[in-house]
Amino acid sequence: MSRPSVLITGAAKRIGAEIARHFGANGWHVVVHYNHSRDAAEALAAELPSAQSVSCDLAQSGAGLGMIEDLAARLDDWRVLINSASIFPPDAVTDLSPDVFSEVMQVNAKAPVRMAQAFLRSARAKTGRRVIQITDQKIANPNPDFFSYTMSKHALAATIPMMGMAADGDDRIYGLAPGAILPSHDQTAEEAETSHRMNLLHRRTGAEEVAEAALFLAQGWLASGQTLFVDSGQHLVPQTRDVLYLARETA
Repeated sequence: MSRPSVLITGAAKRIGAEIARHFGANGWHVVVHYNHSRDAAEALAAELPSAQSVSCDLAQSGAGLGMIEDLAARLDDWRVLINSASIFPPDAVTDLSPDVFSEVMQVNAKAPVRMAQAFLRSARAKTGRRVIQITDQKIANPNPDFFSYTMSKHALAATIPMMGMAADGDDRIYGLAPGAILPSHDQTAEEAETSHRMNLLHRRTGAEEVAEAALFLAQGWLASGQTLFVDSGQHLVPQTRDVLYLARETA
């Protein structure tokens, strides 16, 4: 295979799919990971110049490691792992649900870290390898909503500089922290239009901007361990609630 390969978890839909399209259009072989969205993943893979889809339930401990090891044995030039898969259930800062917390931490923090470790151990690449962990602007601008989700992203973000320090040679570990990009849960188009402009520039940040940032990080131009915010300055505007709810309060 002459194209360099990238695995994007959670790539069947939303931001993951936009990242997959952008890498595909720029000459990469894209491995589209999905859990339940098989039809969407296969349709996306079919539209890209060079792609394949792979299924894995990251909520199952160890499942992600098996996927990494299998791909490492088959991909000749696997340069980039992008952990975009994430779950975002609402829960309250005043009443932690142990079941919600356990699943969110597994999918959003533990699995991405263990997969990154396995990728750096076993992936064959013709240049330095890159791990890009998708976090959230909430790591710099937390609020009490989506409590378990926010904790999981803080946990993942904490590993990025540590893993960056330990990276060998030309390998790089990066964070990519988007702001409010796409509608969440039952958010209406009008609510999204309001909430997604609650940032320093009062503009909507596009999913394509996140994809462009991911491709930039894949080139390895930044020092390992850094996090790039793509949020039109949302993380610089303190917010007491998630923008989903702030938009409703404003209305």
